[in-house]
Parts: sequence; C-alpha cells; structure tokens
Amino acid sequence: MKLSRNLLAGASLFALSCVSALAQQVTGVLGSPGATITIDGRQLPLPPPAFGGMIKEKASESTAWWAPRVVPPKGAPNVLLIMTDDQGFGAPSTFGGVVPTPAMDRIAAQGLRYTNFHSTSLCSPTRAALITGRNHHSVGFGVVGEISTGFPGYDSIIPIEKGTIGTILKANGYATSWFGKNHNTPSYQSSQAGPFNQWPNGMGFEYFYGFVGGDASQWQPNLFRNTTAIYPFQDNPNWNLTTAMADEAIQHMKQLKAIAPDKPFFVYYVPGGTHAPHHPTPEWIKKISDMHLFDQGWNKLRETIFANQKRLGIMPDHAKLTPWPKELPQWDTVGELEKMLFIKQADVYGAYLAYTDDEIGRVIQAVEDLGELNNTLIIYIGGDNGASAEGMINGTPNEFTTFNGVPVPVKAQYLWYPFWGS
Repeated sequence: MKLSRNLLAGASLFALSCVSALAQQVTGVLGSPGATITIDGRQLPLPPPAFGGMIKEKASESTAWWAPRVVPPKGAPNVLLIMTDDQGFGAPSTFGGVVPTPAMDRIAAQGLRYTNFHSTSLCSPTRAALITGRNHHSVGFGVVGEISTGFPGYDSIIPIEKGTIGTILKANGYATSWFGKNHNTPSYQSSQAGPFNQWPNGMGFEYFYGFVGGDASQWQPNLFRNTTAIYPFQDNPNWNLTTAMADEAIQHMKQLKAIAPDKPFFVYYVPGGTHAPHHPTPEWIKKISDMHLFDQGWNKLRETIFANQKRLGIMPDHAKLTPWPKELPQWDTVGELEKMLFIKQADVYGAYLAYTDDEIGRVIQAVEDLGELNNTLIIYIGGDNGASAEGMINGTPNEFTTFNGVPVPVKAQYLWYPFWGS
C-alpha cells in the first residue's frame, strides 16, 4: 500500500485509526506471559486489567496471572511517513520539476499522487498538525517554535491529551521511531537538562535520531540519539547527516524485523533537505551541475515546469501561467556575474533535493529488501510548507543575514562561491 506527496494531516490518522477499530483478537492463554490482545482504541492508554489470578498465604496455593500484552491486529501494516523540508511543489520531477527524484517517482507510480495539500506555510506548525491530526493552534503551534509566546495556541506545547500519532500507534503495539528534524520541542526545553516530555521520546516515539530546531548543518549538526548529544562527524570530514540518518533508519528497521518480525513499525522520516543550509555532498553538486538544469534561467525554467505539469495531468490543460511579477527581474536583464552565482545556488539546491531523495530511496528499498513493501503504507510528502524565500532576492551564504534584514551583495557572495554547499 503506497501513497505519495500531499496528504491531509488528519487523513493519515484516519487511515491508521481503522486498524484499532477491528474486532478484538486474543492469542495465547490469558494470564500466561505470552498472551496478547488487540484493543478497540477508544481509550488510550488501555486501563490496567484487574488481576485475574489468585493470591493465598502460600505461593503453592496461589495462581499467577500476567496482563496480556497489547499488539496490533494481525496484518496491520507498517507505516513509513516521509516529509521533506521547504521543498516547492514544482521542484521534484514527480510534479514537473527538472530535479530528478526517482524515489518519489517510484511511490507516485505505484500509488496515488495528490495535488491538493493544506499546510500552514510554516515548519513546526505544519509538523504539529501532521503528527497530531489537529489544527496547529489547538496544539500550541500558531507560529514556529522559536518565536512562540506565552499565549494559548502559541506556546509550542502539545498538550498530553492531544496525543501524537506516535502515542496512538505505540499504545496499539507498534514500534515507533522518528528520524531527522524535530521542530516541535520548545526551544527553552531543547537542552540535555530537559524536561523531555515534549521531545519525541516523550511524545510517543520510542526511538529518536535527529536534530532539535528549525534546521541544522548536515556536516556538523546538533545531533541527538534519543536525548543524548552525539558527535559522529568529529574527525570524519566526509560524514553527512542526510546519509547517516538513512543508515540509522535502515538499521533500526532491520533490527526490529530480526528481533520481532510480527511487530509492525511506524517510522517518521523527516530529513533536513531542502531547508537551509543546503548541504549536499560534492559528488551530488557535480552530478547536478553537469546536467545544466538551470542554465537557461528562471523564466525558461518556469515555463518548462508548467508544461511538464500539464503533461503529467496535475495541471489542467486550460491553465495559464500567472503574469511575471513586476518586482522580480527577467532573466535576460540580469548581469553575467549574477547569472553565474544564481546558477551555482540553484545547482546546489537541486543537488540537495536529488541527494535527499536518493537517500529516501535507500530507505524505501530497505523496506522492500525486508520483504515488507506490500505490507507498508508509504506516505511521501514533498515539502512541509513549500519553497522558502529565506535567501532574499539574491540568495545568501548564511540565512542569519536574512533574519537580520541584511542583503548580501552579489560581489560579496563570490567570496564563498567555490565553497557553496560545504
């Protein structure tokens, strides 16, 4: 079972709630250590059952009794929920873009392609809505976490009674995990001092490998395994989180299926790509640069993507491009120095997208290699909130210049030209 691209936040929860609505199933002899039971899901967590044994003065006259372990119904699917970051609708090849994204193409070809997706246009609010199935204001994320305020709906706190999809599936017997970006922990609780109830581990995700906050360097991230900071990049200059988190997720799934083959997994896989900073490997930068995808400039690129979208059937034949905004320069009015810089920036962005999709492809392939592809619901969302304008009109080598309202002149940006993406 495979779905692709833009899925309404509540829809994923609805699809999974059907699992717990089935008739109760019991395996083994109730009271024995190996007995299991499925639940209807109407109350979570499941209230502890009354002791069903007998206690007398002598152990020899007493009867032991174990509460049954909660498991999902037989045949309950694994779930792989993938979402990239700050990726525009027209960026991937799956939706008419020129950047090759074969992993997303694969899921779209074998499943459903959605063209209508409601997001909040901001990172942590969209993510809060996705993992809870609720309006972002009702779970404390009316704004991104870094600018949260002490008012209801804006405090970056997900109330315990509004449980995440991790909490729901964990309580139904799933193995739950979160890999990549965590933008739903309050910034004032993001250190190793905790508290950790608003970390993934406290929100129903048994295993977490990723970074806390809006973004991170892929070369030297603020990386955590569960709630412990780790530094695998030290003395390892070729290490990159985009590959490392795919390795980690693959190993995690393999281990689960080796130890408990009948236990379904829920993997929430949310890489940093393509949020700034754009950090593909040099090999990917060369690969995309050699394809000359962006050399003709943004006007021509826009027309190409639009034509591709009509060809794919995700844009009506009668649709027309909106007029070019007066505030933006036409490509043929831009100087040669600017063109060289902008093509470089676009190549690095395209490389980051292609690299991210390639690693996602490895994770999907690992599911197939485990023999689980036909029993896994795969949801691949291309971007949590659309393309980002954090680079301002001319791009920037550092997004904090944008946050401080400081545009970086093109000539000054050439100081970093050879190192873009590093």
